[in-house]
Amino acid sequence: QVQLVESGGGLVQPGGSLRLSCAASRSIFSIYVMGWYRQAPGKQRELVADIRSGGRTNYADSVKGRFTISRDNAKNTMYLQMNSLKPEDTAVYYCNAQLFPVAYWGQGTQVTVSS
Repeated sequence: QVQLVESGGGLVQPGGSLRLSCAASRSIFSIYVMGWYRQAPGKQRELVADIRSGGRTNYADSVKGRFTISRDNAKNTMYLQMNSLKPEDTAVYYCNAQLFPVAYWGQGTQVTVSS
């Protein structure tokens, strides 16, 4: 099992930046896949980015070139650096850890991009 706690969300103007953090309750060294998902009002939850234990990353087309996912195994923490934010990035962002066959989720952190 693992507990995940997100932080770093907030209100930012279009074009601004935020960095989300996901702190895990145990070592993430052996967790093969961790990721960030988001859910906007009235929409399904969607994958934003994920990262393998070896460092390979995957991004949704809508965030490529603007967002960067990373993980610090020594700190048991995953990050999402979000630059050039757009109003359509507004959503609750969730941290995810895949410990087959169970997927663990954080409680979410709100990101609002608005002028």
